[in-house]
Amino acid sequence: MEMNGTPALHGYLMPAEWEPHSQCWMGWPERPDNWRDDALHAQTVFAKVATAISKFEPVTVCASAAQWENARSQLPENIRVIEMSMNDSWFRDTGPTIVVNKSSASSGAQAPKVAGIDWNFNSWGGVDDGCYRDWSLDLQVARKILSTERLPRFPHSMVLEGGSIHVDGEDTCLTTEECLLNKNRNPHLTKGQIENELKAYLGVMKIIWLPRGLFGDDDTNGHIDNMCCFSKPGVVLLSWTDDKTDPQYERSVEALTILSDATDARGRKLQIIKLHVPGPLYMTEEEAAGLNQDGEAKPRLAGTRLAASYVNFYIANGGIITPQFGDKKWDGEAVRVLSQAFPKYEVVGIERAREIVLGGGNIHCITQQQPAIPTNAAKLD
Repeated sequence: MEMNGTPALHGYLMPAEWEPHSQCWMGWPERPDNWRDDALHAQTVFAKVATAISKFEPVTVCASAAQWENARSQLPENIRVIEMSMNDSWFRDTGPTIVVNKSSASSGAQAPKVAGIDWNFNSWGGVDDGCYRDWSLDLQVARKILSTERLPRFPHSMVLEGGSIHVDGEDTCLTTEECLLNKNRNPHLTKGQIENELKAYLGVMKIIWLPRGLFGDDDTNGHIDNMCCFSKPGVVLLSWTDDKTDPQYERSVEALTILSDATDARGRKLQIIKLHVPGPLYMTEEEAAGLNQDGEAKPRLAGTRLAASYVNFYIANGGIITPQFGDKKWDGEAVRVLSQAFPKYEVVGIERAREIVLGGGNIHCITQQQPAIPTNAAKLD
């Protein structure tokens, strides 16, 4: 069912990721020009992520007709596998942003409804700057998910990927100018107009803009979900490095300055937790050689710095699913920091997450939560 007007007008808002989920959605990788060795390694890690999440909440994995049987064979039986066409498997960006209506939760009236926003998508930058030239199947992913779940759909013509926004569930949204103000997304919209659309569709009151995302995150033009996220209202995790010679250092300090001066929609000063990046990590000759570079996807070259970040984790119902990159120093530190930031959650590290980064994203990028119908606000304290 297509909805008229904006979600906020109907009382909907995007809940924080730590609020209860009814399930998690994922795609299944197969593009040989983006996933090395015919996605063999990536599929193994996607299956590990899906399996880890399924211990905390239901998971649905969508696979193409050609890959359905393969996906089904690699995933445990408690994970639903459905057939769906797609150009690639980044469901954070091509799936719907699912919103809830809490207005009747406090009144004891009819149970709140859940709906989805179907944003426009242009392969992270269009024909000239995007990651692949044909994204026609990706444009249908959000609509198919909402149809499968029989959820109302709010279509939007504005180009926006889910990885470019983070919300705290209490009226504040984090994003980056590098992505949302990029001329390859919505050149006809001003910063003020984009803010108004975010407020009208996400139900937020305040946008905190960071100038840039993670160094090397050129595929997405600096998505916020590699750089910074909320761990609870008033608290953010920030990708960090202590190495002043690393190009990431300037970006992290820049973000720290802005976040230190910012207040959220409720007037709180932000507490900032530094989450050190791994590496730096680079694509190897062997990894690059495993790609079909004759495809239509953006070339991935040996020696390219990987946009690896521990901020790109997924919050499940009681679990934190976080990447591990084989970095003996920083992998364990990330688990320690996240365990402190989420003391009531089980932190689960996914080994070989590098395989996802090689394709241009990480665990948060390949997952999309479906919020549960709320009975009351989720509490972290």
